[in-house]
Amino acid sequence: MKANGSRSYLSFLNARVNTFFFLLTLFLSFFSRKIFIESFGADFVGLNGTLVNLLDFLNLAELGIGAAVSVALYQHIIRKDEEAIKEVIAVFGYFYRIVGYCIVVGGIIVGILLPFIFPDLEFPLLLLYSIYVVYLTNVVIGYFANYKQTLLGADQKNYVVITYFQTTAILKTLLQIAIAYYTQNYYLWIAIELVAGICYSVCLNRKIRQVYPWLQTDIRKGKVLRAKYPLILQQAKRLFVHKIGTLVQIQIKPLLIYGFLSLQMVTIYGNYSIIIDKLSQLLSTVLGSTGAGIGQLVAEGNTKHIIRMFHELNAMRYFLAGTIVFSVAILMNPFVSIWLGASYVLPTSTLIIILMNMLMLQTRGTIDQFLYGYGLFQDIWAPIAESFISLGISLIGGYYWGLNGILLGSTVSLFLIVVLWKPLLLYRNGFKRSVGNYWVTILKYYAVIGLAAIVCYELIHLVDMDLPGTFWQWILFALLTVSLFMTVNFLGYYFLCPGFRAVTLRILNRIQSKK
Repeated sequence: MKANGSRSYLSFLNARVNTFFFLLTLFLSFFSRKIFIESFGADFVGLNGTLVNLLDFLNLAELGIGAAVSVALYQHIIRKDEEAIKEVIAVFGYFYRIVGYCIVVGGIIVGILLPFIFPDLEFPLLLLYSIYVVYLTNVVIGYFANYKQTLLGADQKNYVVITYFQTTAILKTLLQIAIAYYTQNYYLWIAIELVAGICYSVCLNRKIRQVYPWLQTDIRKGKVLRAKYPLILQQAKRLFVHKIGTLVQIQIKPLLIYGFLSLQMVTIYGNYSIIIDKLSQLLSTVLGSTGAGIGQLVAEGNTKHIIRMFHELNAMRYFLAGTIVFSVAILMNPFVSIWLGASYVLPTSTLIIILMNMLMLQTRGTIDQFLYGYGLFQDIWAPIAESFISLGISLIGGYYWGLNGILLGSTVSLFLIVVLWKPLLLYRNGFKRSVGNYWVTILKYYAVIGLAAIVCYELIHLVDMDLPGTFWQWILFALLTVSLFMTVNFLGYYFLCPGFRAVTLRILNRIQSKK
């Protein structure tokens, strides 16, 4: 177990490991996507994406238990209470085993319905079921074998999970690229998926035994011990409803796109989603590793320190999110055109909606981290309202306006619930402060981002820079435009936003101290 004084060190370590693997997998993701589409076709890639999203509905059975357990672990980690930690993990394992059985049953039911879900599929049913069974198996393995990894995350050692997961993913992708390029064999490709899932589970659990040799748990005792930790199930029930909102926002889109449009459009939208997901991963790389530290900070109860840390992390998140969204606005369509061809480029109107959704999703992270840290999940009406708004508008919009209409459902629901409501909940029930100061600060952030974007846009047109036509031209164009925006944006944040200035000086001091 770690000392409290190492919290910052572990946050930086998590960030460094995440950054390393982000850079390592970035090129590989784009290269593999291109190979898979060229070797297997857009319909096969779209089918894989749709099945993954379909299985995510079964993951609702998880009930948010993992996040609830992380909250329950923070106090015991601070006190280094190994017995209590073992008991919480035993309860967690007991609940997860029940969830695993539920997912198996649900998976069998969904499997029976697959021919009706994909009535006009051009692929044989054997292939459809092979893909589905492999993905379902990998999901179930997580519930029966990998539940102890939650302790690594709560103890700020998520870099261990990332290292094993990403290493396995890289090796798997390299093998799948070779199979796709040289054999075009669907069944070998999906077999690698299964082997990778099993290997990851075996290696991770071996590492967990090394990190926590004292973590010997009896899942059977979890049934008895659950009465000792009623907060886990109570919080999990609330988190279950919150997971519905996230599921509707993210995972249901490919299903709606398939229903209203086609598997090919699922692939086209999926290409954009991959890029956005990678950029989201980059932001999580820098700031996501602070989640466990925030939970432990909240557990200590120093409100002044908590609020100061919130403003610093939020300022950094808005700075990075603004940079990412501007980069996507300028670079996304030229990149897709060079990467896959002009036929895979989405219209500008669709890109604008994607950018609005992206900005709201990227900037919500700090609020969510502190809500989780405080365990504020009681607003179960919020994800229900978010889901109804998003799904209702997406269904109507999809019928009349296609892809743009589907995406608008997220735009409206995110603005009402995530942008307006969630900060109010945190300030009112967590910080016990007025939310007015928050909005003044956020409007300042938006103003700086907007001003930086206008300045850079005008400078780009002033020098009459041509849109890139090759990868090398695109890289040069990206370096110039993103560097320009980051410089203007940084200056605006540094001189106008105290929270950003404070965290910047802290980082610089940390760098200086290592010299």
